[in-house]
Amino acid sequence: MTQTIKRHAPEASTYTPNVDILEHDAGLTLLMDVPGTDSVDVEVQKGVLHLNAQVEVAEGREGFEPLFTEYSPKSYSRSFTLPEDVDEEKIAATIKEGVLRLELPKAEEAKPRRIEVKSD
Repeated sequence: MTQTIKRHAPEASTYTPNVDILEHDAGLTLLMDVPGTDSVDVEVQKGVLHLNAQVEVAEGREGFEPLFTEYSPKSYSRSFTLPEDVDEEKIAATIKEGVLRLELPKAEEAKPRRIEVKSD
């Protein structure tokens, strides 16, 4: 049985990437799926973390006429209100294998500290 493949042009779409936020003694770790890009705009403004990315259609298609395609330009955008104890100046970001990882450290004064109790 032969299937008919119809041509269509990709349309821009908006995608909401999955996010996990993990808490630990040193702060928070945010993990966000960002397939198709290795460049994400990360900005903190007035206590709000903004994550934005634009993904273009894969390169290397010159000279070919697409018969069917599910790849389309996408924009990723997420925003999160940060807890007051996050040290915004020390936020670090990396991307590996389609996952954005943000380390959101607690300010030193917000970290728990152990107090030794001495006996006389």
